[in-house]
Amino acid sequence: MKHFDPEAVLEQVERLFWQRGAATTGIAEVVAVTGLSRSSLYATYGGKQDLYVQALRRYVERRSEPMFETLASDGRGLPAVAAFFDTLIEARCTGEYARWGCMAANAHAGPGDPQVRGLLDHHHGRLRAAMREALEAAGDQLRPGLDLDAVAESLALLAYGVNVRSRAGADPESLHKGVAAALDALRPTRT
Repeated sequence: MKHFDPEAVLEQVERLFWQRGAATTGIAEVVAVTGLSRSSLYATYGGKQDLYVQALRRYVERRSEPMFETLASDGRGLPAVAAFFDTLIEARCTGEYARWGCMAANAHAGPGDPQVRGLLDHHHGRLRAAMREALEAAGDQLRPGLDLDAVAESLALLAYGVNVRSRAGADPESLHKGVAAALDALRPTRT
């Protein structure tokens, strides 16, 4: 029987890897944060890379997926996309996780581990699909003739950019302006 809650420890590790990144976080830091011995960590989660993959999976399932589901089911079109970005900028620039970026976006800069790449591809696919669903709901809020798949991809890439720039200390106002300009470019031209 374990003398610790594996899920609670995984949450601690998720936060550590999210804030510091996998490449710059040593197993000694994981031991210090969790209070567990290396042998307990390895016996429960595997090596550092296995632990990182589990933490990233947890992040995607518990933090990213709910945001994607909210966006996809919103039904308001462009206002839903704008609300998604407002929430994202708020989360990345204020509060407990300010300047941490997105754990998935941060992971894109890491080495090409196949399990990590699989999680990142899944994350990107879900983000792009949620954007696509919001765009489908937009109807006449959009300029005619837009390639919705390409626009969904572009908006997903914009979300990664917001995450990376916020981690680097970007001003929330400039992030909001950039998002507003991107969304304005999708709207019909007023004559």
